[in-house]
Amino acid sequence: MQTSLQGIANRAKIDAKHRFGNLYSLLNEENLHWCFMKRLNKKASPGVDKADWHDYAGNIYGNIKELALALKNKVYKAKLILRKYIPKIGGQRPLGIPVVADKLAQTCASLILEAIYEQDFKDFSNGYRRGRGPRNTALELRRKIQHGRFRWIADMDIKGFFDNINHDWMIRMLEERISDKAFLNLIRKWLKAGILEEDGKITNPVTGTPQGGSISAVLANIYLHYALDLWFEKRIMPKCRGDVSIMRYADDFVCCFQYRDEANAFYGALKERLSKFGLSLSEEKCKVIRFTRFITNENESFVFLGFEFRWGVSRNGKPVVRLKTAKKKFKLALSSIKSWIKANRSLKLKELMTAYRQKLQGHWNYYGVCGNSSSMNTFFWEANKIVFKWLNRRSQRKSYNWEGFRNMLEHFKIPKPKIIAQ
Repeated sequence: MQTSLQGIANRAKIDAKHRFGNLYSLLNEENLHWCFMKRLNKKASPGVDKADWHDYAGNIYGNIKELALALKNKVYKAKLILRKYIPKIGGQRPLGIPVVADKLAQTCASLILEAIYEQDFKDFSNGYRRGRGPRNTALELRRKIQHGRFRWIADMDIKGFFDNINHDWMIRMLEERISDKAFLNLIRKWLKAGILEEDGKITNPVTGTPQGGSISAVLANIYLHYALDLWFEKRIMPKCRGDVSIMRYADDFVCCFQYRDEANAFYGALKERLSKFGLSLSEEKCKVIRFTRFITNENESFVFLGFEFRWGVSRNGKPVVRLKTAKKKFKLALSSIKSWIKANRSLKLKELMTAYRQKLQGHWNYYGVCGNSSSMNTFFWEANKIVFKWLNRRSQRKSYNWEGFRNMLEHFKIPKPKIIAQ
């Protein structure tokens, strides 16, 4: 599999207009087995058949042989996708969970697509690409603004992006690089797969690709590569007389401009551009703001990838772009801690504190950026207050005072806030 992928990547890099055929043959028994062992998440939730990775692994050779044969004979049919909802700011985010066999075939296909399109994707496109996490993307945007001549920020948000991807446009975009009709038809099957809702109803999507599927991330990136990235690079940037830049992570993107009229012109042109591909902007979430080093007091701010961006002043009096945990993300993280401790406070203390340590460390790993110490210290205090409260509700008798609680945190090596990245 790895050798095949490297060959595809090399060809795609050498010839930007090459259209690949014979990709479908790579979905064979050997490559599917490699993907199952090397790429599938063992802890992923089961789909509609309630079978997880371990269940499938119980008869791995028989299951993979059956899947490979169905693909080879072109009798493969995608199963229903299980719809689940997870909390997000302002509501719930819908996820689609395929069965293991579909997830396996999608993973194999997505690796093939990545090998091709990694050579085409722009440097400012970061979503779901290896080595390009959201925190590093936020830090890169800060660096660009800090050292650039930008004065205006166009903070954009696409309304229901994953639900509104046009299937016909998606296939037309893929045909720019792929000539294998069997491979394209397979992707079309996944796009059209029925969705089993939580109330038991089955919907057959006309547009969109469910978040959660192995193939969805790379398809979303390809869609915006053609709908947004190339257009911005070839049409918007050449027309701007001042400095201009874009940073995108999946469907979340920010554009930086030196001049206000160019930022406003882009905003208007973007609406028209996205409508061509069945997309629209969330007007209430989009804004063009003044964001300049020459105004550091009471200046405007914007949120990107969980961080609030705002101009401030360093200790030596120089203007700097400061990153702070966004207020809504801060509240959502605390709410998650509260829900977790309420549901699990009856567990043994060692098990409970191990999980708490992991949760806090994950928070520090993401939000531990230079300039965010105050927000992290506040989070640590508020999270500890929540845990302290619910541990004392494990029985009718109060279990801890604050001195004893702090000693317990030290005993279990609960990590304190720490700056991870500059």
